[in-house]
Amino acid sequence: MSSTTNGQWYPPEWPDRIRALANGELTPVEPRRAATVLLLRDGSAGPAVHMLRRRASMAFAGGAYAYPGGSVDPRDERPVAWAGPSRAQWAVRMGVDPATAQAIVCAAVRETFEEAGVLLAGTSADTVVADTAGEDWERDRAALVAHELSFADFLGRRGLVLRSDLLGAWARWITPEFEPRRYDTWFFVAALPEGQRTLPQGPPTTPRSQLRSTGGTPIGPGGTPIASSEADLAVWIRPEEAAAGYDRGELLMMPPTIATLRGLQPYATAADALAAAEAQDLTPVLARARLVNGAIELSWPGHDEFTKHITQNDAATGAPEGGGPDGPSDSPGPSGGTPT
Repeated sequence: MSSTTNGQWYPPEWPDRIRALANGELTPVEPRRAATVLLLRDGSAGPAVHMLRRRASMAFAGGAYAYPGGSVDPRDERPVAWAGPSRAQWAVRMGVDPATAQAIVCAAVRETFEEAGVLLAGTSADTVVADTAGEDWERDRAALVAHELSFADFLGRRGLVLRSDLLGAWARWITPEFEPRRYDTWFFVAALPEGQRTLPQGPPTTPRSQLRSTGGTPIGPGGTPIASSEADLAVWIRPEEAAAGYDRGELLMMPPTIATLRGLQPYATAADALAAAEAQDLTPVLARARLVNGAIELSWPGHDEFTKHITQNDAATGAPEGGGPDGPSDSPGPSGGTPT
């Protein structure tokens, strides 16, 4: 059972795993490549971001809010029709080889379609699909989710071009070395294409949070129930409202989620955020854990609000000591099938 404080999630097994790693009794697993997307749409009060709430029954971070995303599929390296910055340009921006850059960008676009029903692709380099509703689209989306269809085959069969120019690389977080499941996760920003709507399109329901409606956007109380094995609610919410809910302990999030939300707050439009992505620091954020006089100091470089000091007593009670308005933390990764 995980403990929570002020919106942050803390796995009680962390202290034992951290000590095992420090004592050489734990070998870090290799992180899997992953991608997640902060999908934005403009409103009268500023841009809102699309978030999913993980089902409370999930063993990992149940009830936490995150973004659409997931692991890179090896088939994401297959050739696809491509528009926007070249694979080589993406490779330079991301500090990886071109094949890896393509796979990560493809994963970001694929996961956004799988989990949100939004497709960043068009029939040409300067068009984008206007509507992804309908039974034929849903069949393809279900086949992608079930790994029965590769993203390359999906695009090729429909004669679509992947619009890499509609994405902006925003951040990179790597799951701590003491976690049994690790992900090297790239966070991207993208604007909701005109005419497209996130899935599902059913009636609103009341989420656990008591967030207030802002600017006519049904961000809460409200949201859309979704039929997914991993998430039970989808919401559009302004970054500052989501961050305030986290600070009040009403919205459960993990460090990468709240950190990226705070990073979005200065921008007045989705276009502004996309333009700002070009200057974002993509240095990987990896938690550091060290023993200090028998106590654990856990920190994320560049993100002081997540620093924790865990004593033996804290480990027993599941209540680490943190500085400022923050509580226990969790490992980063994308939403959906992988931790954020």
